[in-house]
Amino acid sequence: MRRSFTRVCGFVLAALALPVLAVGSATAATKTPTTTTVKLASTSLSGDGSTFQKGFNDVAIGYFKQQQKGVSISYQGVGSGQGRTDFANKVVDFAGTDAPYAAGAAPTDPFLYFPTVVAPITVSYNVLGVTGLKLSPDSIAKIFQAQITKWDDAAIKTDNPTAKLPSTTITVVHRADGSGTTQNFTNFLVKASPTVWTLGTGSTVQWPASTQGASGNGGVAQLVKSTDGAIGYVDFSDAVAGELTYASIKNSSGKYVKASTTSASLALEGLTINPDLTFDPINASGAAGYPITAPTWIMVYATQADAKKGAALKAFLKFIYGTGTNQGQTLAKTVDYAPLPKSVLAKAKAQLSKVIVPT
Repeated sequence: MRRSFTRVCGFVLAALALPVLAVGSATAATKTPTTTTVKLASTSLSGDGSTFQKGFNDVAIGYFKQQQKGVSISYQGVGSGQGRTDFANKVVDFAGTDAPYAAGAAPTDPFLYFPTVVAPITVSYNVLGVTGLKLSPDSIAKIFQAQITKWDDAAIKTDNPTAKLPSTTITVVHRADGSGTTQNFTNFLVKASPTVWTLGTGSTVQWPASTQGASGNGGVAQLVKSTDGAIGYVDFSDAVAGELTYASIKNSSGKYVKASTTSASLALEGLTINPDLTFDPINASGAAGYPITAPTWIMVYATQADAKKGAALKAFLKFIYGTGTNQGQTLAKTVDYAPLPKSVLAKAKAQLSKVIVPT
């Protein structure tokens, strides 16, 4: 289902204010959760970080509010890098991130990574008359390093031998803020195009001066949509919401795969999950998997200082892992995210016991 930016923005704002939200169903708003829950004491939770997971978080918060009217949850999409900083400084109760802390940068107090959903990172483009574009990792690397500057370049023609490509100048759009989406996108290029890509990987990289930056996934999506000849990396939810056109990407099996929740789920098949529940599905093996599939986590401290906040945070995570009507994992696809595989979901649920709430 495609949604306009106006509709999505209104939908996201409504998620924080209304007790029930529905996507694509007129009857869903009248349904109530199928599970009985203990009512929590009134409290408020604040979180920030990943814009990649924000669309899912906002909807999950809206439905959780239906069950727990006394709990207020706010989540600001400020980028994974800022989220990790705010979490380490304890200015938020939880934070969203699309990449783990770098070695030596993690908070000293014990904390936990809770995976929530996964989703593709699209390579979205705006070239008049061009659809069905295919791009290899080497071509993407050259485009984003400004080594390819025209859409009719020979490398793009090799990927698309039957396409009619114009000589339009390429405008590269990237994230201007510290971003887990940037880290995962550049991680893909490090893995899939090691002999071409030279900019490394991280939440920020030194982009060529000719490129343009924008804040958040939504900002990149808007700039791509409004600029003829533009190309940028955008999370799947924002790409669909903005009605962007995105390329099929060549995966490690040599197959060109288009971004979807299904191809994202397939990228996780057989993946190794680390003991701390971090994992890396970027450029994973498998002919049907989308190669730029990104994970995302909510980070919480293992020992909660406030009993009411701790109980509410633990209940919210439990809700995210629910698979019943109007619960987190069921809601994921309605906003263009893929739910966690059963194997990962089981480990995430088990880890909830490690969150210690004072009595």
